[in-house]
Amino acid sequence: MPADPLKFAYWVPNVSGGLVTSRIEQRTDWGYDYNRELAVLAENNGFDYALTQVRYMAGYGAEQQHESTSFSLALLLATRRLKVIAAVHPGLWHPGVLAKLGATADHLSHGRFAVNVVSGWFKDEFTALGEPWLEHDERYRRAEEFIRALRASWTEDRAELAGDFYRLRGFSLKPKPLGTAGRPHPEIFQGGNSTAARAMAGRVSDWYFSNGRDVDGVAEQIADVHDSASRAGRRPPKFGLNGFLIARDTEAEARETLREIVARADTEAVEGFGAAVRQAGRSTADGKGMWQDSTFVDLVQYNDGFRTGLIGTPERIAERIIAYKRLGVDLFLLGFLHYHEEVEYFGRRVLPLVRELEAADRTGPASVPAHA
Repeated sequence: MPADPLKFAYWVPNVSGGLVTSRIEQRTDWGYDYNRELAVLAENNGFDYALTQVRYMAGYGAEQQHESTSFSLALLLATRRLKVIAAVHPGLWHPGVLAKLGATADHLSHGRFAVNVVSGWFKDEFTALGEPWLEHDERYRRAEEFIRALRASWTEDRAELAGDFYRLRGFSLKPKPLGTAGRPHPEIFQGGNSTAARAMAGRVSDWYFSNGRDVDGVAEQIADVHDSASRAGRRPPKFGLNGFLIARDTEAEARETLREIVARADTEAVEGFGAAVRQAGRSTADGKGMWQDSTFVDLVQYNDGFRTGLIGTPERIAERIIAYKRLGVDLFLLGFLHYHEEVEYFGRRVLPLVRELEAADRTGPASVPAHA
């Protein structure tokens, strides 16, 4: 089990429609004023990171979108401790240009900028911009090259890379990002559930994000990523797990909230999203691409967040979180229905229980049920 305290991140709702594709009321907003208040609230309630979403076009219930890197910088400047992760697409960015933006953002935020490299699932975004839509494993090969170029730009005096997708020829980036002990450059996150994603994470990434998964699924992914890192001769990346958290005073209240979310799902949007993401991962040879085994219910929360099982009373959720930590999870990336209220509830009711269970684990063995 990781010795360090668990880290917590939240999905920034910088895209309209909330974090579930449902017509249920979601007391959340995609605008900046709401999100500025949310970022301050989150850092005051135990959150370490915020992840801005990347969406360039409307679709599947998300009609409005704020661009991720500029929105991330705005949130960084509105907070003091929160680290903000900007999601970006290789193919739509050049890594050297992003490296320049990231170095500036890192200086302005005193070392709190991070990046999430998204290989891409929304074909129409690429084709509408006149960019080629690559097959699944080729998208990950491009993303890996992107990360290598990004890291070289941030750490080398005259970066060189002769790749299939990107080239650096004596690229000299000044100023460099702020380097500190254990953080030579802004942290590089990466998502994906496929075999290609796991292998790439082991070779180049600092953090690996998984879609929502049960205990067995998480254990399998962690083993694969660690194996890839071992073969590459490097320390494995840290592991982040997506989860949609529904914490209520009673189990019945939490389960009723989930039932209502699903009952009021936007069926057309969910099915359209499901078709798009399955097409995006269809070229994987072993069927392990993201969303390939997701049900309709899973897709109502579009990162499979229900599957992690963070639904119930604060006590039940804290136990579940610690069960995942024991498998090797370092960070939870959380979504909520009503952000302001539920982020505060998490900090007041759930997080203290998590810290108590972590302390108990450090002082002696304990049996923590997973409630699988």
